[in-house]
Amino acid sequence: MKIDFNKNPDGLVPAVIQDAETKNVLMLGYMNEEAFRKTQETQKVTFFSRSKQRLWTKGEESGNFLHLVNMQVDCDNDTLLVLVKPQGPTCHKGTDTCWGEKNVSEMSFLTQLETVISDRRSNPENEKSYVASLFRSGINKIAQKVGEEAVETVIEAKDDNDDLFLNESADLLFHYLILLQAKGFTLADVIEILKSRHSRK
Repeated sequence: MKIDFNKNPDGLVPAVIQDAETKNVLMLGYMNEEAFRKTQETQKVTFFSRSKQRLWTKGEESGNFLHLVNMQVDCDNDTLLVLVKPQGPTCHKGTDTCWGEKNVSEMSFLTQLETVISDRRSNPENEKSYVASLFRSGINKIAQKVGEEAVETVIEAKDDNDDLFLNESADLLFHYLILLQAKGFTLADVIEILKSRHSRK
């Protein structure tokens, strides 16, 4: 990776910090060559602080480190894209990003939903829980529900009511997540297979 630290008189290049999973931009900082090398060595994002006039590792005081996943340089060799896994909020004001936005994605919601399903699976005695009742009924009942929802989704796909189609699609995905856990898997396992197939193309 060739970075032109000499393009600017102060020897700094902008570093755009992006969450490697959600793809949300978390903050903007600046690196000199020393900060870049320390980031590579420690795997924790380090900047050159223009206000403190020294190297500054994000999280050195708060504990909210930015763990390095990957770094890329742009076409002009003077701007870095730094992919990270954040440990806690990124902004010093306590927000996920320096723009005050939540660092979430659609996949984050599915992960939360899987956590709820897992909890219901661990507590099947919950009489009021529909999911727990499915786990009590066993794999055959869960698989049957997925089949029923798949048929209903196909039927609605052939009609013109988008609202009904989307609702049946949501029911299908929900029951599929339950089936995955009944078999001892999660959506992440399926995604890994899709990724491996994509990489071979």
